[in-house]
Amino acid sequence: MAVLESGENYLESVHKLSLSKEKVHAIDVVNDLGFSKPSVSVMLKKLKDEGYITIDEENGLHLTDEGEKIAIKIYDRHTTLTAILVKLGVDEKVAEEDACKIEHDLEDETFAAIKKYYLEKLK
Repeated sequence: MAVLESGENYLESVHKLSLSKEKVHAIDVVNDLGFSKPSVSVMLKKLKDEGYITIDEENGLHLTDEGEKIAIKIYDRHTTLTAILVKLGVDEKVAEEDACKIEHDLEDETFAAIKKYYLEKLK
């Protein structure tokens, strides 16, 4: 089953937060994404029902294997595209925003070519 862009953003947020926090909770996602608590609750329930996250007895959020696969893919795209745009002279805040828009729409082949070029030529 395919995850929509909004779901990818939530999975990416949980992944990113888990890199710096031992336990990720819904409020952390609220603060990271800037969405309302009810909106976050609805999406997290949907992601849980679809098998992309689990919620433990202390309300900690955990990515399933499939959720983690998607989250890492989107996070890699986000960080790589942001770095490329900054390297090209784009303001970091603008680069972050644009990377977020681009990361969901690129085909895997296109992103792989961009990343390869970046690693070989721009770094």
